[in-house]
Amino acid sequence: MRGFALITAALMAATPAMAQDTDWTKVRAEWNQPVAPFRILGNVHYVGTAGISAYLITSPKGHILIDGGMQESAAQIAANIEKLGFRLRDVKILLINHAHWDHSGGLAELKRLTGARLLASVADRPGLEAGKLDYRDDVLSAPPVQVDEVIGDGTQINLGGNMLTTHLTPGHTKGCTSWTMQVPSGGDSLTVLFACSLTVADQPLTPGQGYDAAVSDFRATFARLKTMQADVFLGFHPSQFDFEAKRAKLEAGDAEAFVDPGELRRRVDAAEAAFDAELAKQKAR
Repeated sequence: MRGFALITAALMAATPAMAQDTDWTKVRAEWNQPVAPFRILGNVHYVGTAGISAYLITSPKGHILIDGGMQESAAQIAANIEKLGFRLRDVKILLINHAHWDHSGGLAELKRLTGARLLASVADRPGLEAGKLDYRDDVLSAPPVQVDEVIGDGTQINLGGNMLTTHLTPGHTKGCTSWTMQVPSGGDSLTVLFACSLTVADQPLTPGQGYDAAVSDFRATFARLKTMQADVFLGFHPSQFDFEAKRAKLEAGDAEAFVDPGELRRRVDAAEAAFDAELAKQKAR
């Protein structure tokens, strides 16, 4: 896993030029390394790969799957769902946190396998259905996938007693989307946040490149997330939220290994500082 961690760390700080020099064959192989699926907390399960998160939220009336990984990840995500004892055909809703190939690539195949409906933000819908963002010619493409329903800020997604509240958190893409839900725990409930990527990565931040509202979107997203509370912070690359350490604690018997009410603020503060540094670098070019 050390090689994967180093690659991910480099990409999180990548400039567009660095991204163009990346050996994507190596990165994809690292990211697609298998991980045994497991229950994180309550009815929230991890079904993703070593480098790309995917989450299954279960209920007797059907399940919600958040994210599809890369195109080559679909088979692994499907197998992980079945390893946990759930049927693919019981997945009724697919969600996507943002329309980049490493998260949307497996959606078309997972949609075919499950028959589920895909819900996505209006701003990311064009990129999902085209397989590529029209404002990022440096980003790899993914298989196009049809969006069945557009969701907006505050949209509540209900299935089998689970309710996810949609929060639009743009910046990383125009339609980057996060969700919160309540999970019962010890007679109380905990707030779980599925947070869309907070990193700049190789997103251009200067007018005329990428999309012009990226800077204001990032700033609004940071400000909004600072007003929110979450007991569990879950991201869409495991390296972004100490996945390995938390999973080890869980396996050692700590049922609340992923619970950390202070993590959201720490992650946002770190992301904002990295954003400010990257913005200054891009302005200086």
